[in-house]
Amino acid sequence: MIDYSTKITCVKKERNIDTNIDWATESNRGRIVNSPAIRRLQQKTQVFPLEINAAVRSRLTHSLEVQQNARYLARSILGKLEKENKINDYKLNGLEHAFVSTSEMASLMHDIGNPPFGHFGELAINEWMKENIEKCFNDSVGNIPRELTELTELLHKDISNFEGNAQGIRIVHTLQDLNLTFSQTASILKYTRAAYEDKPDEQSPYSYLKKKPGYFFSEEEFIKELINELNINEGCRFPLTYIMEAADDISYGIADLEDAVDKGILSLKKLYESIINEADKLIEEKNEDGQYIKEIAYKKYNEAKKEKYIKVNKFIVSFRVTLANELVDFASDVFIQNHNKIFNGTYNKALLEGNNSKYDTALKVLKNVATKYVFKNSEVEALELKGKSVIKGLFTCYREILSIKYDDFKLILNDEKNDFASTSRLFRRLSNKHINAYVKSLAKLEEKNLTQIEFNIYEWYYRTRLLIDFITGMTDEYTIAEYQLLTGIK
Repeated sequence: MIDYSTKITCVKKERNIDTNIDWATESNRGRIVNSPAIRRLQQKTQVFPLEINAAVRSRLTHSLEVQQNARYLARSILGKLEKENKINDYKLNGLEHAFVSTSEMASLMHDIGNPPFGHFGELAINEWMKENIEKCFNDSVGNIPRELTELTELLHKDISNFEGNAQGIRIVHTLQDLNLTFSQTASILKYTRAAYEDKPDEQSPYSYLKKKPGYFFSEEEFIKELINELNINEGCRFPLTYIMEAADDISYGIADLEDAVDKGILSLKKLYESIINEADKLIEEKNEDGQYIKEIAYKKYNEAKKEKYIKVNKFIVSFRVTLANELVDFASDVFIQNHNKIFNGTYNKALLEGNNSKYDTALKVLKNVATKYVFKNSEVEALELKGKSVIKGLFTCYREILSIKYDDFKLILNDEKNDFASTSRLFRRLSNKHINAYVKSLAKLEEKNLTQIEFNIYEWYYRTRLLIDFITGMTDEYTIAEYQLLTGIK
């Protein structure tokens, strides 16, 4: 039975309950829009790192576009449900504003956990951890009894599987403590497995839902509370997450290509020809319906050629609007046609992927063109490699924070006399916000009946999270500046 009154609620982490759902929703919006994590998106990479051309997208401008797509899609779904007289049946009456706003704000937040330099940043973090984690742990904690080997391996695996979506949950709950409603936080839980869990095989009913880590061990207790409060089964999603995901898919399909045109990487003619060629390739090689995207491209290209001064702009805007309108209409149909599975969070794919439709093919065409001419562009690849080296280099600079024993680190933490001058100086460069989250984690550990060695294992895990939080919270430019300052390399 579909009953949205059990999903879209006023309940918050601190158990504060405002019986007015619209006020609770507006509180969510205010906290999100004013959060530092949103502001930092303006200086984080979308595709082109360290871009000075304001017309080219940052993570923030991309997120604003995704937010608008989500609003459009959510309203489209509600409009169709209203025509079918399903609003009352699904207990959505009075929740329409919250339905739309929660989808919007999830979309604005969807990239807040991304590290500097995007996915290459994620790769750099995980590579460094896998290369250094054992040595740092042994230097800090030392030998552990055999019965604690499984716990240690679990935490090491968790640390070595950084993922931006999981960091987003950590930012909202732990680092910035936004105290959003459970519904709002659940809407950004894109993937439903912990970072220490193995990726399921393709035959699993959760193969897509669990294809990436969705949260870290550090937030596991909160996630359990959240899914219990919202009646979400293990491994399943919150229904509005599908809207956020589709809005993102609609946005970046054409946006990356538009940025490439603004950068001079693609001309209008080259962009048009590339779309046609990639569509033909999918038609010939995979018998997919590529005619749809070809027809749109052909029509908009010929209309744009009639313009004297704004040919590129005419093509891009008209192409994007036409495609976005039709993708939203299709995604809303898929949402409604699979409503039971989506409401229960068991729909094991995205709204716009894996459905063998002409829209699925259209997105594949755009992704293939972007991969060939944007992501493999020499300028983009060089900057990504630079970013990877800088991030790994920064972790190496701060490595000694992870290598000293807890008793020694506690002296630094409490600003007491110690024999670790350089480590103390590095520690003082960390953000107070991140240190505060670490201290709170220690306070919770002290409430538990742990042996000293168990405490040391968990403490080292949270100390490592502290360093990851600090570096991943940096903007692209700040990351490079910090690396240059600490190494003297220009």
